[in-house]
Amino acid sequence: MTSDDALSGPVAGGPAPAAPEPFPSLLAAARAVAERAYAPYSGYRVGAAALADDGRTVAGCNVENAGYGVTLCAECGLISDLVAGGGGRITHFVCVNGPGEVIMPCGRCRQLLAEHAAAGFTILTPAGTRDLEGLLPQSFAAADIDAGRDR
Repeated sequence: MTSDDALSGPVAGGPAPAAPEPFPSLLAAARAVAERAYAPYSGYRVGAAALADDGRTVAGCNVENAGYGVTLCAECGLISDLVAGGGGRITHFVCVNGPGEVIMPCGRCRQLLAEHAAAGFTILTPAGTRDLEGLLPQSFAAADIDAGRDR
């Protein structure tokens, strides 16, 4: 795959959106880590990559388990990589399936990403780039916990 293919590669459900910087390198990282996914049960490999606010690229892949409820999504591995590498916030994010198509995170993972998103967070989706509100409208956050505590 050439670097041009990373920009024009497939997306689930249609033609590829334009991929502005830093997405070409994040797409390459997500596609590479998807190759390492452990998906013996579903056969559905996922890779995720993000740019941290300190410039690091963090990545993760899905890891299935015979006890399906303990399967780890690619985004879980990515957030573990972020935290284990010193923490920080995610500024840009993309995830892909095994063939390298841009896909959307599941609802649980959208919440996980929202917890670690930087101001100005941008995700590459099959329909182009979106901000955090476009990823998870009215997300539940730490402020909601504080506001809802019994006093």
